[in-house]
Amino acid sequence: MVAPVFFLLIFGMIEFGRLVMVQQVITNASREGARIAVLDGATGAEVNTAVENYLTGANISGANVTVDPSEPSTAGYGEPVTVTITIPFNQVSWLPSPMFVGGDTNLTATTVMRRETVQ
Repeated sequence: MVAPVFFLLIFGMIEFGRLVMVQQVITNASREGARIAVLDGATGAEVNTAVENYLTGANISGANVTVDPSEPSTAGYGEPVTVTITIPFNQVSWLPSPMFVGGDTNLTATTVMRRETVQ
C-alpha cells in the first residue's frame, strides 16, 4: 500500500530534479554564448559552437539556439545581443515519458548583454 506512493514520490523527485538541473545548465549555456557574442568580431557560428560545447559537456543535445541579431558583430556599441536556448523537456527527461511535467513543456533560457565594441 505504501510502495506505490513511495515510488510516485521518488519518480516525481527525479523528474523535478532533472528539470531544475537542465534549466540551470541551459541558463549557464546562454550566458556563455552571450559572453562570446558581445565581443568584437564575434560571429553567430562562434556563439552556437560555444553553446553546443557547453551543452555537450552536460550531456544535453537537441537544443535550439537563437542569436539576435544573427550576426552579433552587426550590433552597435551598447546595443543588446540576445542568446536564447529552447529544448523540449521530453528530450532531456531521465524517465521514459515525463509523468508530472507535461510532455510538451519547453525549457527556455535567455541572456541579454550589451555589445562591447569601440565607439
